[in-house]
Amino acid sequence: MYLGSRDSVEERLAARAGVAFQAIDTGQLRGRGPWTVAKNLWLMRRGLTRSARLVRSFVPDVVFVTGGYVCAPVVVASRRLGHPVLIYLPDLTPGLAVRLLSRMANQVAVTYPETTPFFPGKAIVTGYPIRAALQRLSGRRVEARRALDLDPELKTLLVFGGSHGARSLNRALTGSLEAILPACQVIHISGQLDWPWVQEEQSRLPDALRVRYRPCAYLHDEMALALAAADLVVSRSGAATLGEYPALGLPSLLVPYPHAGRHQEANALYLSSRGAAQVMDDEALETDLLTSVLSLLGDDEKLRQMRERALALAQPAAAQRIGDALAALAQASVAEGTERG
Repeated sequence: MYLGSRDSVEERLAARAGVAFQAIDTGQLRGRGPWTVAKNLWLMRRGLTRSARLVRSFVPDVVFVTGGYVCAPVVVASRRLGHPVLIYLPDLTPGLAVRLLSRMANQVAVTYPETTPFFPGKAIVTGYPIRAALQRLSGRRVEARRALDLDPELKTLLVFGGSHGARSLNRALTGSLEAILPACQVIHISGQLDWPWVQEEQSRLPDALRVRYRPCAYLHDEMALALAAADLVVSRSGAATLGEYPALGLPSLLVPYPHAGRHQEANALYLSSRGAAQVMDDEALETDLLTSVLSLLGDDEKLRQMRERALALAQPAAAQRIGDALAALAQASVAEGTERG
């Protein structure tokens, strides 16, 4: 059973995967004013009551959470009812919710060793779990391009801003298309919000360039192919960048979302400090995106080095390690219950 936020991306993905989904309403642990605090506390109480009801009826052997405020009532309810909890932190630095919830968790899985000091005595290094499709596509760039009906011999740039898109990325790219497209073909995932005007920008391109531009609002199953097809990706630096880009040896130009605390900045700096990525400020996109993209795409040796350094960070057994940790917690819980019985 998957518990998550109502009307969220995870709700839609759970439905596509055929996984039972239940929505939990909860408030943040922070508030800017007394009314906001009061509302959040009320939502948290309601979320805890619903979580306790769902956990009690489902009777899980183990509870797996990945952070965020919606997980708070689930963790509290699970621990009160005696179920073991494993938290997975995909980012390099934990937010307030994970730091607090880790006190109730049995273990905290992390992507890289640098994160373990945040969770003394509880941290286990697993790596970032990636889709099996990504592992199968590693090193098969030409095959991925053909599957997407792209020119298999043409350099390929992938640009996207996460599940909701990124207005600044979309504007900077569309404003530079006529200069970028002579050098490569572009897969552009705009997000639903900007999709109408991105289509208009596509229609204004000359015919010779329009065939090299492949915009779309969102990709589901084909996202793995888009990542595998690319020579370079321009994106935000959410947690997936730490796992998916290394798995494919994908060089990246990362633009941390400026309103995401320090999580995205820390992720981007981790990859760039190891030579797998370059980092650009969001406010510099309009002036610097074109130059940076053309410079990287025109430097085959630089791209080769970035690919090698990204691949060196890959942890293909991450999902197995997390699965093993969950199974061990579940088995220990069952054994403990048998002893008590």
